[in-house]
Amino acid sequence: MKRIFALALCCTLTAASHKPLTWVAIGDSITYLNDHLDETGHRLTKGYLTDVVDRLPYVHCINQGHNGWTTTDFARSIDKLGIPAGDVYTIFLGTNDWWHGHPIGTWADYEQATGDSTIYGCFRIIVNKLHQLSPAAPIILVTPLPRTDFVYINGAKNNAYGSYRDKNGQSLEAVAAAVADIGRHEGFRVIDLYHERRLAIPHLVRFKRLKDPVTGAYRDYTYPDYVSVPFDPADEYPYPPEAQDMTFDGLHPSDKGDALIARRVAKAIKGL
Repeated sequence: MKRIFALALCCTLTAASHKPLTWVAIGDSITYLNDHLDETGHRLTKGYLTDVVDRLPYVHCINQGHNGWTTTDFARSIDKLGIPAGDVYTIFLGTNDWWHGHPIGTWADYEQATGDSTIYGCFRIIVNKLHQLSPAAPIILVTPLPRTDFVYINGAKNNAYGSYRDKNGQSLEAVAAAVADIGRHEGFRVIDLYHERRLAIPHLVRFKRLKDPVTGAYRDYTYPDYVSVPFDPADEYPYPPEAQDMTFDGLHPSDKGDALIARRVAKAIKGL
């Protein structure tokens, strides 16, 4: 009881000793789902944004996560989104760009602001907008995390293979490297989730439940064995609750995964 009281008092004093800080989180469905837990079948009960605010009570978060969006979507819509001036911004994008095969481009696309035809160029448009809104606000970049076979919990016809294979000749690791490259050149903090060992593909799900091609009976396959076993969307959902680990569907972080991300983001914000 004394420990709980002491922790509560510590949080209260921490909040009181800090000037309120507005954090604007730009991202895709991983960010969006924080405020749409019902769309996860309530597999997710606490997203990383909420967790960061719980850890840093002086932080007010504005969620600019958009389901399924790429850097291209943001670059083309950036002036219409009503993104406010913030004290700190995070940009957590890239996994959808990889799946849709958007060209990564080169540093020259960023440096020369060549437009929205590459990931580098899109980041330049987004960063320029944030600098325009709040010139002194730090920007924190978050790389995409690895992904395994994704199967949408509300409709199994929406599925995709994992980052153990390239898509359109590009690896997800190369997308993460581009994000980190922008961070190095600009002097931004970078949270590298792609190389976080606890988010490696074998830790994303405990197993994938599939029909044995020979017997037709369901079996729980672990990585990498499930990669070569076909999945039929008409079959049983392959990730029952007990299959989830760092993700609940092969792509979107579970409570456990989001807690890890929250710790990394909270540490970065606290260290500003």
